[in-house]
Amino acid sequence: MDIPFYQPTGSECDLFMRAFEHKLPLLIKGPTGCGKTRFVSHMAAKIGKPLHTISCHDDLSAADLTGRYLLKGGETIWVDGPLTRTVREGGICYLDEVVEARKDVTVVLHPLTDDRRLLPLERTNELLEAPDDFMLVVSYNPGYQNVLKSLKPSTRQRFLAIEFDFPPPEREAEIIARESGLSVERCLGLVNLAGRLRAMKGHDLEEGVSTRLLVYCATLVEAGMDLEQAILSAMIEPLTDEPDVKAGLLEVVKATF
Repeated sequence: MDIPFYQPTGSECDLFMRAFEHKLPLLIKGPTGCGKTRFVSHMAAKIGKPLHTISCHDDLSAADLTGRYLLKGGETIWVDGPLTRTVREGGICYLDEVVEARKDVTVVLHPLTDDRRLLPLERTNELLEAPDDFMLVVSYNPGYQNVLKSLKPSTRQRFLAIEFDFPPPEREAEIIARESGLSVERCLGLVNLAGRLRAMKGHDLEEGVSTRLLVYCATLVEAGMDLEQAILSAMIEPLTDEPDVKAGLLEVVKATF
């Protein structure tokens, strides 16, 4: 199995391994596009376990995770959801942006996040015990939290937690160069620009430039696109729809290059 590239920035890989070995759930928090999902994919491949990723959204319910009865060929049969399949078979179940899901989702997760490691299925009258190689990982972006979308303290305290952020500039440039093929020197210029744009978060911008967008931009430049056009398409347009804000961001671009 190919292991997705991931450049550690601290002790996160060691913590993940220890959490898996000791059957502890893990919470990853950090801004959009900083490498949370890539990190989980890397670690799942590194330990050789299947990864089941669920992208959470407003309509995601507990039944979407556990399963439901469906009509098939004139019969009503039970179909496991991704969480139930992972509990039955082992592996890593990753809920990305868990705060976006409906509140009943966290209720289902609670018995899996303590020493019971159980998944009750009331519809099938089953009580599944998670195998030793099952691991629950969830993530969210604290920058988008509000009163209606946040993890309760009682839920947060059921997890080990890692806080992610964007890597230091030199390391981020190396990551972007590795992913895009653009030279480290040219990638460092894009990273410096991203740093200036990230400083505007909370003022003109809701969110800063992600490492993911930097990779997109560097990929376009490496493919021969004009630098200014690549920056506009990958680093300006995705951040805002406001003409005045775009104009301000482009002034930052001109000042940087």
